[in-house]
This record gives sequence, structure tokens and C-alpha cells, in this order.
Amino acid sequence: MSGVWVWIEHNGQEIKSISKEVLGAAGGIAAELGQPLTALVFGDDVAGPAAQAFDLGAAGVIGCADPSLSEVRIETYGPLLAREAAARQPAVIVAGASIPGRDLMGWTAAALETGLAADVVSLAVADGRVRAVRPVYAGKLQSDVVVTSDPQMFTLRNRAFAPAEATGQSGEVEWVEPAVAADEVSTEVLGFESSAGEVSLTDATIIVSGGRGVGGPEGYAPVRELAEVLGAAVGASRAAVDAGWIPYEHQVGQTGKTVSPELYIAAGISGAIQHQAGMRTAKVIVAINKDPDAPIFKLANYGIVDDLFKVLPSLTKEFRKRLEG
Repeated sequence: MSGVWVWIEHNGQEIKSISKEVLGAAGGIAAELGQPLTALVFGDDVAGPAAQAFDLGAAGVIGCADPSLSEVRIETYGPLLAREAAARQPAVIVAGASIPGRDLMGWTAAALETGLAADVVSLAVADGRVRAVRPVYAGKLQSDVVVTSDPQMFTLRNRAFAPAEATGQSGEVEWVEPAVAADEVSTEVLGFESSAGEVSLTDATIIVSGGRGVGGPEGYAPVRELAEVLGAAVGASRAAVDAGWIPYEHQVGQTGKTVSPELYIAAGISGAIQHQAGMRTAKVIVAINKDPDAPIFKLANYGIVDDLFKVLPSLTKEFRKRLEG
């Protein structure tokens, strides 16, 4: 077994931020193991992302360009990754813990009959094996994990690692054929719907979240106003989503998205353990709640015991003055 592989997510032109972080983390592991770093770039037209992978530190790139790979589907991506891994025997395979990354890595680990450590927040090398740290019990504890089978497989939590830096290097892509013919694929992606103009929760450096304390759909107005001024994403607790006040894609927590922004502002969120599981790794947490005994204050770096409808407009006004002035 030799080599550290990184599966690359991209939009057709550029590598996504989560894979830049994985390249950075995997590059350090490859250096410690004394093994080459290889990027796996699959898609319809991947010349751009493949070139960028070299620039971000990959010593080699295995590419597959085919219309059947234009969207990430397990029927096409899983057999391709499993085939190449079985033939080339990498020591380590790493991907981001995004929805497609988790799906693909779980399928591939099962196909290769090997272990997978998911949602990892730290990587190191000990005794020639990769040692991972991942949160357990809704983030209350950290668990040290070693995958004892080969290849060792990991998914890395978004924003838990520094992104790889540009090196200026280039190289020749090794092109391979798809593992599954297009007419053998049983599913078809008809299209995607996205919310134009909104910042992605998983990529956001700042998140402003509202919970049950906003009182209803109209209560998100000051949350959105502050988020707009800060260039932030809008988050929500499960209680607010379950009440129908805001769509599910905004939900942060154990049954929503796991985020790690630089700043997380929780307005009217009590801080149940399920919500904390999705945001406790934020660098700075600011809690705003009328209840001084709300659990969120035990996790917060800064707490404001007051009405969010007084605090948020004041913050918005002050930030607007400082950022635009």
C-alpha cells in the first residue's frame, strides 16, 4: 500500500473550498508518511480542476472526463473510485465530509471492505498509521480513531483544516476510462434548485442563526438584516424549521448541517445539545437570549442576556456604520 489519495469536489471550473482544505490536510499526512499525494478529479470537463490540483500540491492527478460523470452519482463514481483503488492500492483515501463525499466514501469503503473514519477534525501520523480525531456524543467528547485495515479512509469536516496554498507547480494528468457506461446508469439528474444570493452555510465564515425566540417567520427579518451587513449565512435551530418558519436547508445541528465558522451568532436559540452538535466547533460563539439560564451560554464565548429584537437591530446599525464608514 502506497500513496495518499484525495477525491476532489469541483464545479467544473474550480476546486471547491472543502477539497482545498482536504488537499492541505492530506498533503501534511503524505509528507509525514513519505508518500506521494494524488488527486482524483472526475467529471465531464475537468481540465481546470485537474490543473488546479497540481497547483495546490498534488504530485499526481488521476482524471476521468465523461458526460456520465457530470453529476456525482454513486452508480458512476463509486465503481470508478473502487476500481482504481483496488488496482493501485493506495494507503490512504481522503475526501471532504460533504453530502457527496460522505456518500461516495461510505460506498467505496464497503466495496473495498475497509474502515472509514467520518467527520474528522484532526489528523496525525503515529507508528506509520494515520490517527484521526472525530467528535462523538454530539460533540461532547473527542475520539481518537485508527483505521486498522487498508486503505485507510477518512472524511474531513468542513472548515476544520487550513486550505492548501498555491505552489505554482503543474503536471500531466493520467486519464482513465469510466467504470460504468452511461446507458447502464439507473438514475438521472434532471436539475438543481438553489437560493440565489444567499451565502452557503457550510462555506460561511460568519453565521447568524435564529431559533424559537424569533417567534415566527417575520422574526427572521432582523436576523437576515444583520447577516446581509456582515456578508453572513442565515442559520436556524430545528425548532424554527419544524415550526415552518424557515426552510430546512438553514438548519444547523445534529439533524441539519454541521458548521465551523469564524463567528456564530445565536439569537433566540436555547442551545439544546442537538444544536450544539452542529456549531460547537465555531471559533467564536455569541449568544443572545432573554433566558440567563439558557444552555447556549455555557458554550458561548460572549453572551448577551436581552431581547434579540433590541440587540440585533443595534448590532446591525453599528456594524453598518463601521463597515460602510
